[in-house]
Amino acid sequence: MFAPRTTPWSLVALFTAGYLAPYLLPTTVGRLDSGLPLSATQAGAAGSALLLSSAAAGFVLASRVERIGARTLARIGLTLALIGYGGAALTTAVPAVVAGAVLGGFGSGTATTVAATLIAGQRDPHRASTAGLLTVSALAGAVYLTVPHLGPGHGLPLAAIALTALVVWPLTGRLPAGAPAAPTRQHKARLPHARSGLVLAAAMLCWSLAQNSLWGVSGRIGLDQAHLSESTVGAVFAVALGAGLTGVLAAGALGARLGRAVPIGAGTVLIAGCITLSASSTDLTSFATGEIAWNTMYPVVLSYLIGLAASLDPRGRWAVLVGSASSLGTAAGPLTGSVLSAQAGFPVMGAILAAGLLVIAVPMTAVALHTGGRPLLPGAIRRRGGHPAALVAAATGTPTGTVPEIGAPEQPVVEIAVEAAAIPTQRAYDKAGPRQAGASPGSGAL
Repeated sequence: MFAPRTTPWSLVALFTAGYLAPYLLPTTVGRLDSGLPLSATQAGAAGSALLLSSAAAGFVLASRVERIGARTLARIGLTLALIGYGGAALTTAVPAVVAGAVLGGFGSGTATTVAATLIAGQRDPHRASTAGLLTVSALAGAVYLTVPHLGPGHGLPLAAIALTALVVWPLTGRLPAGAPAAPTRQHKARLPHARSGLVLAAAMLCWSLAQNSLWGVSGRIGLDQAHLSESTVGAVFAVALGAGLTGVLAAGALGARLGRAVPIGAGTVLIAGCITLSASSTDLTSFATGEIAWNTMYPVVLSYLIGLAASLDPRGRWAVLVGSASSLGTAAGPLTGSVLSAQAGFPVMGAILAAGLLVIAVPMTAVALHTGGRPLLPGAIRRRGGHPAALVAAATGTPTGTVPEIGAPEQPVVEIAVEAAAIPTQRAYDKAGPRQAGASPGSGAL
């Protein structure tokens, strides 16, 4: 019997605490713009600084989780998030707010790094990442519904992130003292799938840049171009994140039935269309349609990308490095969206971002085809002739290195001559029966 799959809720909570800051980016940047003496571009730059600090944490700590210990590092990250975001929420001095946001961003990145490393060691990384995206989407949706009714000020979204870190901190006691060990005898083995990992990291940087360029200015599109109130924009975001929950549930139910290439490639193409619609919206209907459709598809594709990165290395190093590259794109998103929209307007910005997504969908799909797919089936490897050995791509959660890679050369079957004694003739055997005393072998007596 197979052991039942259980969801690691302490890991899901840590994932939520780390990812909440990017999910609240539109309201954070919008509140910095309206609540502090900052321009829209300066507020976007502050949001980019927060996310850049988060990405830096991933690059710095990618190979140190095992040495420091997952539980200790998670607690350090949550403490930094609590102090940084909490301090930024309690002051109105711009330098102190930016410094607190940067410190909190490093804490969020630390929590995300530990979560990504532990998710890669799970039996089913797609299940864990899907549960994490489900939780963070629900929490962010609740914040978007609540914050507009609590009054103005820049501190409310930052305080929400700080409180989340505080609530999650006690749950870190259930995390392992260190990261899960890799199923290899070499502790310092080099990164597997180096070419695929580098391509995926570069593509994820651009993919996240496009997503967060729109996400960082979505609030301004709703307020300035679609002429909606802050409460209406917040309600649209909440409904959009609720639709994202549906997308995450669908991704979890679908699992690896279609492999990873189809959800990643086709999903990215659909996201490009959603970005174009949202960026060109001028009323509630078009704005809500674009945002809801986009937020439905975004977590679906993201969950498969997280699972793909985790499958490249069971020690979680590629998961952290690809996630950090994604954070770099996320960090540059608010500033890029602000600059593009200020120079060319929101519709042109959307067209540029959509075109970029269509381009990078190709290498991401290629990596998914090369490293992921279906479990090995009986008869998929032939002894002679036919296709090269592995029409395999491990289903989500299958450890890499235990099955042949796609395109790997088929192992030849070698016939080995074995010297053996001559086969006795039929006369050497007789009927079975009790052996008489002194009977010789082959006489039929037992």
